[in-house]
Amino acid sequence: MSDPTEFVITATFMAAMGIFAVTAAVRRLRGIQISPAAVPVEALSSDDGSPYQTPGSPVFPPELPHGRVPVWLYQPLDLLGIGFIFVLFFGLVMASVRASAEAELVLDVNGMVASIAFQFISAGIVTFFVIPRIRPVEWLGLRWPAWRWVFLIAPSAVLSMWVFFGILQASGFMEWMESLGVEAVQDSVKLLQTSTDPAIIGLMVFAAVVAAPLCEEIVFRGYFYPAAKKFVGPWAAGICSALVFAAAHGSLAALLPLFIFGCVLVFIYEKTGSLWAPVAVHFCFNGATVLIQMIARHYHLPLDAPL
Repeated sequence: MSDPTEFVITATFMAAMGIFAVTAAVRRLRGIQISPAAVPVEALSSDDGSPYQTPGSPVFPPELPHGRVPVWLYQPLDLLGIGFIFVLFFGLVMASVRASAEAELVLDVNGMVASIAFQFISAGIVTFFVIPRIRPVEWLGLRWPAWRWVFLIAPSAVLSMWVFFGILQASGFMEWMESLGVEAVQDSVKLLQTSTDPAIIGLMVFAAVVAAPLCEEIVFRGYFYPAAKKFVGPWAAGICSALVFAAAHGSLAALLPLFIFGCVLVFIYEKTGSLWAPVAVHFCFNGATVLIQMIARHYHLPLDAPL
């Protein structure tokens, strides 16, 4: 059986786009709008010409009815930002999937550096797209008074994901993937399992525990999710962002686990209002995965996990 990865990944991206387009159209026809979140005046741009600070405007706009992630700063122009992220990751993933189908994908030091650079560049692009309107500290909720909760949230979320992965494994999910001709192990995991180059391993660890938690959270939870939420509401935005996040990794075997993980990260972001929380969860999840894979490699244990 031919590998259905390209078809399913494409369908996932298209499903995200379809959900967004249909939900936005329905909400527009019904005249549904999301009220702006509570935002102090000092959180607004200090530029006197800011469109968000008009004479006579209240200090605290009406509160957002769903969650703690604000949407007041997003405009119709952000539809272009959403589309940019969608097209960027769709194009790169399709190129990667097709290259893998034609030949064994080999990542060298230059490839790893380029991958890490791409993550920081993509995070930088969305950041510079937003900072003329609001300071990053306020945009991402980086002043989090309840930051100590992260020591409970992060391990609890990681343990919950492990339980889910265990259920998938016990249900024969990975065997089903292999029966479809799908590679069950991601390239990143393969590197940790087989590479003998210390530079490759070091870059892979850096990409997994630093670049991915920080940059992917800025792109997918920090920008894509709240910008989409402005137009389609929290539920559709959460599903769309999780679908794109999962598909962006280009692995069919990891698609479902990463979709669930994306939903968990959105939920945590909404409940805390601070990007520190999903960053910490992502860091702990990837860090634990790297540690387990290195232990499995040392003791020759057969372990597979999305990363």
